[in-house]
Amino acid sequence: MSVKAVLFDLDDTLLWDDRSVAEAFRDTCRMAAEAEGVNEAELEAAVRREARALYETYETYGFTQMIGINPFEALWGKFERGDHPMFRKLQQLAPEYRVSAWTNGLASLGIDNPELGRRLAESFPAQRRNLKYVYEETFSVLDELKGSYKLLLLTNGSPDLQQEKLDGMPDLIPYFDSIVISGNFGEGKPSSKLFEHALEQIGISANEGIMVGDKLTTDILGANRIGMTSVWINRHGAVRNDEIIPTYEIRSLSEIPSLLLKL
Repeated sequence: MSVKAVLFDLDDTLLWDDRSVAEAFRDTCRMAAEAEGVNEAELEAAVRREARALYETYETYGFTQMIGINPFEALWGKFERGDHPMFRKLQQLAPEYRVSAWTNGLASLGIDNPELGRRLAESFPAQRRNLKYVYEETFSVLDELKGSYKLLLLTNGSPDLQQEKLDGMPDLIPYFDSIVISGNFGEGKPSSKLFEHALEQIGISANEGIMVGDKLTTDILGANRIGMTSVWINRHGAVRNDEIIPTYEIRSLSEIPSLLLKL
């Protein structure tokens, strides 16, 4: 097999999104601890729980599942772009959703303070936007691959939120020959149609590329469905079952150049 291109997922593959979200929760929950003496960890768990529960009640839920927008992205996303009418509904729902998630989280711990809930709902997006992380090996690996392979970024999510993440790390953008955001296409990973669309953007067939990503149910499953080599980056030693089997498993992006030499 002659590999001509490497497709990368964005969140928690190149960008360390989990860290950004965790630190935004930490900083915002600290405000509540100072105001009401609430336990920070308990509040974070409560808000995550309440946010998920509320998120699933909206008519937009099925669409967000398909596109790949999680409840915590909706705690800070604006959803101002995207042609699908569901983005307009998300745009309308988001402000109330954010306030309700934080207010309900407080209430579940016995704190009736809607004004504090509103302040926390305003603080979390600001905190999240200030927290931008890439993995330490991201740029060195991209430097090594650029010029030898076509590089494509294939990310699930809303157009404005994913673009905002990229704009917050502008040095990342020039590495890619094409950037495909599921919200612009209308379907998210693991959609075979989305993967085929991505391949068309860089003019390769499925057996000429590899997909690198951290999520078995989106990145790996989608690549497997179209017969593309799949590379699961498993940084935290997660144990998988045999329902979705990656072609290769790695612990760091730094393993990719040597893997490509074997292929």
